[in-house]
Amino acid sequence: MIKNEAYYAVIFTSKHSEQIDGYLEMSNLMETLAKKQKGFMGFESARNDIGITVSYWKTLEDIKNWKQNADHLKAQEKGKKDWYCWYHVRICKVEREYEYVIS
Repeated sequence: MIKNEAYYAVIFTSKHSEQIDGYLEMSNLMETLAKKQKGFMGFESARNDIGITVSYWKTLEDIKNWKQNADHLKAQEKGKKDWYCWYHVRICKVEREYEYVIS
């Protein structure tokens, strides 16, 4: 995803609690819904002891709208109640990027 314009990254770092029943299903639903949101550009995710998901958005307003999405709000509450013992959210402006790919 090489872009010439600045955009935003939401970095969600988390640690699961012991209770994760239903988490995978909700995670898949949130991915499907996020892809339909105005301004969504993609995401990358990795999970081991700590999970990191980075989603990319065109504007801060797009991020705000996603945070207030009714289904996303339900997932956030479920996450606080059941799935996470800790999480941290960072919102960053991406001003440039580059990548290396072996052909």
